[in-house]
Amino acid sequence: MNKVLITGGSGFFGEILLRRLLAENMQCVNIDLEKSVLNHPHLVNIQGDIRDRSTLKGIFSGQNISAVFHCAAILAHAVKDKNFLWTSNVDGTRQVAEMAKEYEVPKVIFTSSNCLWGEDFNRPIREDDPPKPIEIYGKSKWEGEKILLDYSKYFDSVIIRCPTIIEEGRLGLLAILFQFIDEGRKVWVVGGGSNVYQFIYAQDLVDACIKAMDYKKTDIFNIGSDHVRTIRSIYEYVIQKAKTGARVASLPKGPTLQMMKLAYILKMSPLGPYQYKMIAANFMFDTSKIKQVLNWKPTLTNEEMLCRSYEYFHKNREEILNRKRVSAHKQAAEMGIIRVLKWFS
Repeated sequence: MNKVLITGGSGFFGEILLRRLLAENMQCVNIDLEKSVLNHPHLVNIQGDIRDRSTLKGIFSGQNISAVFHCAAILAHAVKDKNFLWTSNVDGTRQVAEMAKEYEVPKVIFTSSNCLWGEDFNRPIREDDPPKPIEIYGKSKWEGEKILLDYSKYFDSVIIRCPTIIEEGRLGLLAILFQFIDEGRKVWVVGGGSNVYQFIYAQDLVDACIKAMDYKKTDIFNIGSDHVRTIRSIYEYVIQKAKTGARVASLPKGPTLQMMKLAYILKMSPLGPYQYKMIAANFMFDTSKIKQVLNWKPTLTNEEMLCRSYEYFHKNREEILNRKRVSAHKQAAEMGIIRVLKWFS
């Protein structure tokens, strides 16, 4: 029986995708650096590194792989070793592409990122806008895209460019926001919070990945939520639902961005160049192409999905803050210098 391979299936989004594929009775193989918590008669779990050609060769030669969902990626705020990030995201993608070519896999579906850009746009970004990444994670994702496009004569690649993926259990940097809300503190926005920033609901992204399996072409799609409100109004929505007494407060844009940049240079902040450049900027994808071509549409707004994610944090806070050795989005990011801001909140 044909099987699908999920790289990074033990991570935040990879596990959500894997659960859905299993629920739809697909035979699945998962490779991840982290051990999977899932056990299923239709699932083969392999704890390993996609950079390791021999490990991948063992998977592709021993399983009849009909499609690859390439979700594995190392995040910039999750590691200090930038070479590890680069080789995992870039060399790992090249190894996956080589194996797909060698074993004649017809389809690779790649979750890319909005980190391909790091500047304010006055309009939604289209698929034909040239990427301009400003930090290593975005650059590694762009390299991954180019690798897959170079293999287009051997297999079809569907590249889905994703903004921040949200669902119950999404933590990472968001856990810092959730701690402030949960403790009834001031929740800070930069420059008034009048900017808009698009998210994507994880289940909506899964829908797009599954639809992409039947798309007979190499192509790039943007994905994201509809009806995007300002950051301030989204935070206010979650705070209202939380009923903790938290409130939104503003930090001056210019001095705050300079301090964030300095804190990053001094290695005192979890926020990298992308975060401190985009925290007060606008970012939206034009999603008309994926809606028309793949007949896809989003189901949740930013505030609805962020509220779900906060509620999960609230219910599981103690366990979350003690988590170790899980993927970056499944545990709370270290606050660093943000802890000082917490004292004044």
